[in-house]
Amino acid sequence: MSWHTGACNSRNPTIFALAELRDRLQRKVFVFPDTTTGSYIVVLIHNPQAQLSFAKAGDDKWTWLPPHYLHDDCIYKDGILYAVNVKGELHAFDLSGPVVTMKTIIMIPEHYDCCSRYVVQAPWGRLLLVFRIVHDHDLEPQPGASEYWKTTKIKICEIDSLWNKTEAINCLRDHVLFLGHNLSLCLSADEYPALKANRSYFTDDNFLWTVGHKNNHRDMGIISLDDNSKEELLSPQLWSNCPAPMWIIPDLRKINAMGAMSQQL
Repeated sequence: MSWHTGACNSRNPTIFALAELRDRLQRKVFVFPDTTTGSYIVVLIHNPQAQLSFAKAGDDKWTWLPPHYLHDDCIYKDGILYAVNVKGELHAFDLSGPVVTMKTIIMIPEHYDCCSRYVVQAPWGRLLLVFRIVHDHDLEPQPGASEYWKTTKIKICEIDSLWNKTEAINCLRDHVLFLGHNLSLCLSADEYPALKANRSYFTDDNFLWTVGHKNNHRDMGIISLDDNSKEELLSPQLWSNCPAPMWIIPDLRKINAMGAMSQQL
């Protein structure tokens, strides 16, 4: 099937077992509170080509959002789904009406050697575009190598209130970022004394690691936003053949409490 039109093409199909098919198709899944209905909405970034689909509580099928693709991250607020792709484009999908509409809010030219891009809701109301910059060791992991890539920098751009420009910032003062394979967060260090202010806590979310090389070293740690110095999150580092490590899982019984979530490494 064509990933843009859904029509059949001439290529021979590839057959996967169900367990492997899940790894091939699903990249990220998000559960967001839906204030317009008092319920929740599930958003899926999926293959082919990292496209978007969503389903609201009570729906009997997914709603596909073609033809946009290569999305890295998204966030949902007041009926609008904001999604950032590998081109640095921030798209806004209005899901509140019977027909979905889309517009490009802003575009940041790709000038960072980044592995992943994130869109984050800041506690002070603005949206942040976050770029995670990695150092690649080789095109392919060497046999027995303990690591393949590692995060070296975090770049943050704050979108202004008029949605027409961004400003690079390197200080979140008393706030922290959580980046990884699920919802991206910006939290107050004052409310969570165990956290270190002006830091980004990150886990490995590279898609290659979620579909293969599952026993290799994970790119996890804490990075200071003012000088990009790095600390280990756990010592010794974790090795795992499970899916990519996640920071939090939502408690669906409390999804509308906005922030009632349980923490998990």
